[in-house]
Amino acid sequence: MKAAVYRGKSQVVVEEIARPVIGPGELLVRVESCGICHTDLKKIEYDLLAPPRIYGHETAGVVAEIGAGVTKFAVGDRVVAFHHIPCGQCFYCVRRLYAQCPGYKRVGITAGFEAAGGGFAQYVRVMDWIVERGVEKIPDGVSFDAASFVEPVNTCVKGIALAAPRPDELAIVMGQGPIGLIFTMILKAKGIRTLVTDMMPGRRAMGERFGAEKALDPRADDVGAEAAARTEGRGADVVFVAVSAPGVVADAVRATRPGAKIVLFAQTSDKERIELSGKDICMGERILLGSYSADVDLQRESADLVFSGAIPVEKLVTHRISLEEIMSGFDLALHPTTESLKIVVRPQGYRP
Repeated sequence: MKAAVYRGKSQVVVEEIARPVIGPGELLVRVESCGICHTDLKKIEYDLLAPPRIYGHETAGVVAEIGAGVTKFAVGDRVVAFHHIPCGQCFYCVRRLYAQCPGYKRVGITAGFEAAGGGFAQYVRVMDWIVERGVEKIPDGVSFDAASFVEPVNTCVKGIALAAPRPDELAIVMGQGPIGLIFTMILKAKGIRTLVTDMMPGRRAMGERFGAEKALDPRADDVGAEAAARTEGRGADVVFVAVSAPGVVADAVRATRPGAKIVLFAQTSDKERIELSGKDICMGERILLGSYSADVDLQRESADLVFSGAIPVEKLVTHRISLEEIMSGFDLALHPTTESLKIVVRPQGYRP
């Protein structure tokens, strides 16, 4: 089969490799769509993990083989698969901090080499513990491109559940890239009033199209004043920071009322430093929250949001590419244009 193999020094090469062999309790899935995620791009750009590896974890496809003992799925089933599932029993799982579970950190999908997601390949092996709890069937009428959003939607549902905004509160989503727009869609579906920010006019327009009351340019508009004007002078009740840039967290704090919650979603680099006023946090009783990765307890809700069409995620797809075009897809994701949002890889070849 063909696979896009990370070979180190930020290089990914499309190669012919052996198709994965599955064992008891496992699935072989023919990958039809896999979204490009910035988590994988960071690993490639900064050589964070030793090569060789095959990345890609927003995976949707068709069951091609089933291992001995598998009864929940059959050959031909259309499925999405999560690449992490927690053990459910450890110190962190008992506290629902699933992304901190040692078992969760073990990747359960591979196309070959060290398990790393594998979606940038024509076939993936889904290991038994993922088959048991981390695979969802795709209903008829739902495209593979749309289904590939189930995992990133889960991460956003998790962030919103953590902040738990009330229907009468005002939220701000900072950044209207694919993840920021998913936040905007979900907040709209939940009836939460929302302002959004982005430096790109096209993305601001998308934010308003998908439910924001108003989209602001953080360089030219006074975001805090706009939030205050809509909350009797108080400021925003919750902010989702879906972009990483110097000073953005301080901007989020300034736009909020005392007691507000600020959810850090995009601050995943150990090189990123955040400087804030201690008074604004302590005396203002604001709450800073980190939210990372998916939540198995929200898996069904996330799938339903996508499969029902409650959030129109497929409208975020601007580019569909083959494996051979993957490096240009990575470059576009790292350096977006006014026309680009979500890029989906089609490992079997692009078909309209």
